[in-house]
Order: sequence, then structure tokens, then C-alpha cells
Amino acid sequence: MTPFKRVIVIVMDSVGIGELPDAAAYGDEGSNTVGNIARRVPLKIPTLRSLGLDRLVTLTPTPTPTLIPTPIPTPAAAGRMAEASAGKDSVTGHWEMMGIVLDVPFPVFPNGFPREVLADFSARTGRAVLGNKAASGTVIIDELGAEHMRTGALIVYTSADSVFQIAAHEDVVPVPELYRACEIAYQIVGEGLGVGRVIARPFVGAPGHFTRTANRRDYALQPSGDTLLDRVKAASLPVVAIGKIEDLFAGRGVTKAIHTKSDDDGMDHVEREMGAVDRGFIFTNLVDFDTLYGHRNDVEGYARNLERFDARLAAILPRLRADDLLIVTADHGNDPTTPSTDHAREYVPLFAAGPHVRRGVDLGTRRTFADVGQTLAEIFNVGRLPHGTSFLRDIM
Repeated sequence: MTPFKRVIVIVMDSVGIGELPDAAAYGDEGSNTVGNIARRVPLKIPTLRSLGLDRLVTLTPTPTPTLIPTPIPTPAAAGRMAEASAGKDSVTGHWEMMGIVLDVPFPVFPNGFPREVLADFSARTGRAVLGNKAASGTVIIDELGAEHMRTGALIVYTSADSVFQIAAHEDVVPVPELYRACEIAYQIVGEGLGVGRVIARPFVGAPGHFTRTANRRDYALQPSGDTLLDRVKAASLPVVAIGKIEDLFAGRGVTKAIHTKSDDDGMDHVEREMGAVDRGFIFTNLVDFDTLYGHRNDVEGYARNLERFDARLAAILPRLRADDLLIVTADHGNDPTTPSTDHAREYVPLFAAGPHVRRGVDLGTRRTFADVGQTLAEIFNVGRLPHGTSFLRDIM
């Protein structure tokens, strides 16, 4: 028996707190998303500090009075988690959080996809292909957007992650057609090659002024085993997926999916669902940290987004019921201060908050993100997952 009836998990996409021991194998030496941002921009994040972030990562060399946090009324525990799976992408991180640890990473194509793959894709979509290289999403549409608009060819690109991304202007390729092209790509590279995700990247605007829209859609592989989401749904409990959660799990284990336009929109939905869901699981991904700031090496923008989230978190904490558990964490890093615009192999923060959480508990360094799923499995009484160690007894 536990005091918790409802669990809210918020994933700050890419908010890492320092390189993992194997970071060098991924080319991520020196990555520390939050720490390196804090060296350049004094972060006004009193709520995250009060939860314990400044015990996990150095936020300022010498804290000033304006940055000293006011203690929050909600008891909280803090620690950090290492990723046990091979890889550093969102699918891997979220799957591990919910109980699946990957021994072999999804395949990557840093030099572009094989010629025969693109020939098949082009034949089945009826459109030529531009790009086919690893690139930043905003850079490649600036580079190839005008040619795309002139020719109607689809912009295909990848990154250090296992992704096949398709960019198209909404006035040239209608969004439903772009989604259909992604479904075709999923059959070819997802089911065929084991690529982790196909991503639709629609954009609008004129050459020199292109902007990506909120009509992004991710097509991920089906989870390779039972996840915590599957178990909770099978127990006839609500599983509300906010942001790109539904996409990352290919729709499995979800009873209600809400796609979002921004992190603020995501937090608006968290607040609404807290008022509507009496018991069950609310699972949220806030992607702007990663998409708008990490991948664009926008240090100032990343810092401001951390501050906006901190304010939203401060508003949610007093609304937690006596039977609520709030977990705030991340899925990987994406250090905007490094030359790379790709994800980084980093530790992620782990905060557990709620009226029944013992204040000031040190959760230490967890060996796997799967500890989150195992803790929730114990709370919801849905049986042990194959991976992870519950920290429920530590926080009660």
C-alpha cells in the first residue's frame, strides 16, 4: 500500500546535468547542459534550486542574494540518473524510463542514407529528395528551402541520433501529404532498417525567413517489450500523454493523447489534467528545451526557457494533492554551449515531490532511468518491470 494515487511525470527534454562516464565514446566530453549554461547566464530558477538542482550541478560560482532560493512548501527528494541503454536519443531515454533498456543502440547514418533507400522512398512518394546528410534542422531548411519550394523535392536529413527527418514547406507539400511520406519512410527505414524515428518537420515562410511549425509529428518504432504505460492502461487506469509522449511510444499504453504547441502549452495541459484526472498517470514531455534551444545552440534562449519552466513549476507544486507524486526529470542532454547541435550523453536530474515525500532525501546516483518506471509499477501495483530499482521506500 502506498499513499499515492496519482503520479505526474514531467520530462524536461534534453536538460542534462553533466557528462556520463562513457561520454567520450559518443563525442560528448565536457557536455553539461545546465552547468555550462549557468557559467554564461545567471539562472533565476528558485524552484528548481529549492528542489535540489544546485546540489546536483554547479549553477553559479558564487550565489548572489537574488539567486538564493526560497524554500518551497512541498517536500522533495533529489538525485540524478545515468542512462543504462546504449544511445542518447529521446526514444531510448523515454523507453528506459518506462522499463525498457536497450543493449544495442538504434542505427545511425551520419553520412546519409543508402542510395537505394532514397530511391525507394522517392519512387513511393512521387517526389525527389534533397539533402540526405546529417544537419541541423533550421540550417538545412535555410540552405535548401528555396530549392525545395522551386522543385517540390522533399528535404531529407538525419543527425547523430537514429532519425530520418523530412522537412517540407506547408504551402508546397500539404501537411497530410508530409505525414503520408513519413509513413512510407517508416515502413522503409523504421520497419526495414530499425531506425528509431521518422520525424515530419513542416515549415512556413519565405527564403531567409523560414520557421518550423507546431505540426511536427514523430513516428517511432513500437516498444520492444511491455512498458509501464502498457501495464497501467491494462489495469484500467488513465494514462494521459502530453506533448510527444504518444509519438515516442507509437501510441501504445495511452488512454488520452494531447499534442502541444509549446512548453507553456504543455504546462497548461498539465494543470488542466490535474483538475480532471482523479487517479492514474499524467506523463508530459516538454520539447522546446531541445528543439528550439539545444539543437540551435541558443544559450540565452535555453536559459530563459528554464526560467519560464521554473515559474510554471512553482505554480503547480502548491496544487499537489496529498495522494500525488510529482517526478521531474530529463531524457538526455543537449548542451548549447558546445560546437555540436546534437544530443549529449549526460546524467539527468531526478526530483520527487509531494506532501507524502520525505523532505531532503538524497536519491543518489541511480544506475538506470528505469528506476522511475519501477517506482511507478510499485505505486500502481502492476507487477515488477524487468529493469530498475524502485525508490518508493526511500521517499516515503
